[in-house]
Amino acid sequence: MGAIAMEQYNIMTLFLLFLVGFLGHTYGFVLNDVIDYKLDKTSKEISDRPLVSGTISLRNGWGFALSSLIVAFAIAFYIAYTTQSYFPLILLAFSALFTTIYDFISKKLPGMDIFVALGIFFLILFGASTVVNGINISRLAWFVCILGSMQVLFMQFIAGGMKDIENDFKRGARTLAVHLGVRVVDNQLMVSKSFKSLAYGIQLIDLIVVFLPFFVVWDIQNLTIQQYIQWVIIMLIGLIMFFLSFKLLSMKKFERMKARKLIGSHYMINFMIVPIMLMTLNPWAGILMFFPLLGFILNNLILHGSLLQPKTM
Repeated sequence: MGAIAMEQYNIMTLFLLFLVGFLGHTYGFVLNDVIDYKLDKTSKEISDRPLVSGTISLRNGWGFALSSLIVAFAIAFYIAYTTQSYFPLILLAFSALFTTIYDFISKKLPGMDIFVALGIFFLILFGASTVVNGINISRLAWFVCILGSMQVLFMQFIAGGMKDIENDFKRGARTLAVHLGVRVVDNQLMVSKSFKSLAYGIQLIDLIVVFLPFFVVWDIQNLTIQQYIQWVIIMLIGLIMFFLSFKLLSMKKFERMKARKLIGSHYMINFMIVPIMLMTLNPWAGILMFFPLLGFILNNLILHGSLLQPKTM
């Protein structure tokens, strides 16, 4: 998305950048599962996860994570070599560094999700910087970097905090959700006002920022019919996001399966915003909105043989 915001439409280049992002995410998620292995092993709810169930050994988990990182940098180096611009590699290194820091301290101190948001910020910035020399990227690309970070902050602070709250609270994990007073006592879920305010606040800022390019980057007085349609779609998506958040934060009893479905739906809806906004540059950017759904379905088919049931989220 960073590269598309810089009007990079070469399909091969975009595919290589997709692989870098894909493998970068793989590294971050797998390393997180490896680091949280002992904590996750105490929860029956996530006993189906590959490491917890023993399907994959810790040693192979480490190997899988590190291999993903190495291949991601190998592809990034190839892009740098072909463009003769090596500065983006530094940005990718920062992305990997912040992601790694998050994985090691996420359960030890509240609010450390900011590091994974920074990891995503620099990952998008890496994509944008491959199109130009240095960090001279467009205002639209900066907006995309910020939006990516905001979406990740919600998924980490709110969705991630809620889906693991029962085990995190019992085991004394120092996540932001626990720190802000979210509790599960006798299967009763208690969500504090401060946590709800944070959840709605992040989403509100997210929606404000996604509309800013229409005023700052494009001429608001000369918007096309397509752009007005984009406005309507984004507003509808925003309403659905707030509705799903309300359903999640209003649960009286902690039902992990219900929480998984709400979080998964919110993730896919939330991800649609930036691709829809980028359709102003190129209508084909809208295809990106289907990637999370495709990945979600493939994950469930491969791991569990079901289409839409998120068993290990």
